[in-house]
Amino acid sequence: QVQLVESGGGLVQPGGSLRLSCAASGFNFDHYATGWYRQAPGKQREGVACINHGDGFTSYADSVKGRFTVFQDNSNSKVFLQMNNLNPEDQADYYCSADIPPYYYCSQWKHLLPGNWGQGTQVTVSS
Repeated sequence: QVQLVESGGGLVQPGGSLRLSCAASGFNFDHYATGWYRQAPGKQREGVACINHGDGFTSYADSVKGRFTVFQDNSNSKVFLQMNNLNPEDQADYYCSADIPPYYYCSQWKHLLPGNWGQGTQVTVSS
């Protein structure tokens, strides 16, 4: 059973940083790609970042380029999202989601949607 568990959310001031973690289990980590998504109240779900586990290829939404970094720890089957210079527009529930190519891969991630999702972690940006 594929399981994804997010953690690391919380309250941070504007301009601050936060690191989210996605712990994966129940599948071959090296063969998958993981995307980070977020959704704020009243807004549509937005893809934030994607990483291919096998080769480390990454892709980002324009709204977070230069501020967010997705990286992985393959030995421990974890994917992280480092968020820097946070602003109130980043406030949302953040989810990690994963699937295996050809169903999901980062070179085409804006046109695809993974089939496995975590429970989400809340990020609040406020002074």
